[in-house]
Amino acid sequence: MPELETLSLDEVINRIVALNEGLTDFWTQSGGWAPIESAQLLSKSRLDWQVSLSRSLKIWLTVPLPDEENGRLILAWANLGTLVEGTLKLFLSVYYNDYKKDNKSIKRKKKDLTDPDSLYFQEIRLFFKKRIWCKGGYNWNTWIEKIQQRRNAIHAYQNRDIGTFDEFFEDIRQYLIFLQEINARLPYPDDIYVPREY
Repeated sequence: MPELETLSLDEVINRIVALNEGLTDFWTQSGGWAPIESAQLLSKSRLDWQVSLSRSLKIWLTVPLPDEENGRLILAWANLGTLVEGTLKLFLSVYYNDYKKDNKSIKRKKKDLTDPDSLYFQEIRLFFKKRIWCKGGYNWNTWIEKIQQRRNAIHAYQNRDIGTFDEFFEDIRQYLIFLQEINARLPYPDDIYVPREY
């Protein structure tokens, strides 16, 4: 999307907020349209936090003081990583019936199915790598793994690669593209219900 490169980061974040607001508005009220189990999962999910976390991305646009830079960058990656993880959980919740039937769905200790809202980021990423990205389209695994690893720097004791704010800002743009793709892969009863970014 060439136009994305010309947008300010502020506008990119506004689009992320708008998409996550639209996803929240539709999917938390999807009872009667979505399958019952999906609607139940989505109605108790905290998609509103996805919106709040989207708005919080603007915090990281201010230039940090030199002695705050690493701490702020770690928190920025935690913010973005949580958004990515939540977007993946939303997808699995919408397609819960398919996930439930999949022989690769996640069962901890080989017992009961683990619902999307209880999955760890690593479990979700590996499931998507094996079962979703392999079905055509762009393979997001490498990008998601990078976001996951940088988000995990929140466990700030051992040395980890946290990149730079320039890389973080580039990944905010990439998250918008990722969110657009996830939104495009979700089923809606009519085009008027599809969340828009502007």
